[in-house]
Amino acid sequence: MNFRVREVQETGSTNADVLTAALAGEPEGLVVSAGTQTAGRGRLGRTWQSPPGGGLWFSVLLRPDVPPARLGWLPLLAGVTLAHGVRDLAGVDAVLKWPNDLLVQGRKCAGILAEATGTGAVALGIGLNTRLTEEQLPPPPPSGLPPTSLALAGASDVDNNALLTALLDRLASAYADWRAAGGDPEESGLRSAYLGVCATIGLDVRAILPGGAELRGRATTVDNEGRLVVDGRAIAAGDIVHLRTDAQAMPRTDR
Repeated sequence: MNFRVREVQETGSTNADVLTAALAGEPEGLVVSAGTQTAGRGRLGRTWQSPPGGGLWFSVLLRPDVPPARLGWLPLLAGVTLAHGVRDLAGVDAVLKWPNDLLVQGRKCAGILAEATGTGAVALGIGLNTRLTEEQLPPPPPSGLPPTSLALAGASDVDNNALLTALLDRLASAYADWRAAGGDPEESGLRSAYLGVCATIGLDVRAILPGGAELRGRATTVDNEGRLVVDGRAIAAGDIVHLRTDAQAMPRTDR
């Protein structure tokens, strides 16, 4: 798939722009990349602003012809692509906190949000902090980790244009493999790849579920639907708080 990148200096939300284009019939492959967002969207209805030039703020229009039950793997696929891309391109170690928060040195460096139109199109949004200084970083959410950027983590490459091109190339390849397997996370190798970069697996966690209920336990795996399994209970959505450090994680034996 060849991506078509549309660069804008400022917008409210790249995901909103892509969803509007999708509803107007835009084909798969559109990418909207913004210098700054004034009303960016995050998971669980959160909004945020992005300072000019401080990161990669972009959304991709996809029309995956896979069973609807497997669409939940799309943001996890993007997370795997982003984690490997940051490791290889920026020279910093990166892992994922379920479902798709990118962590660098124990701090959040990127987030991913997938939004569907209900007509088969998906806007896949990625916000990656590349050049933000400590003064520009947003405050963490009440249950979240402190933020960081690639530059603050000592990244070897923070060229936004080069990173965007390389990440899109990797995303296209991973997306093609996943689609060819009908969205099957096992056949495509996506589930195994995800477990290999997910720092949540093997840790004791506190899960803050929609509605405010909480669950504490050991995160043991991610099931075939992309849900986090905590003490045998599958969680489809919620905020996850790591209660132990990566160094204390148990071996990942249940995959």
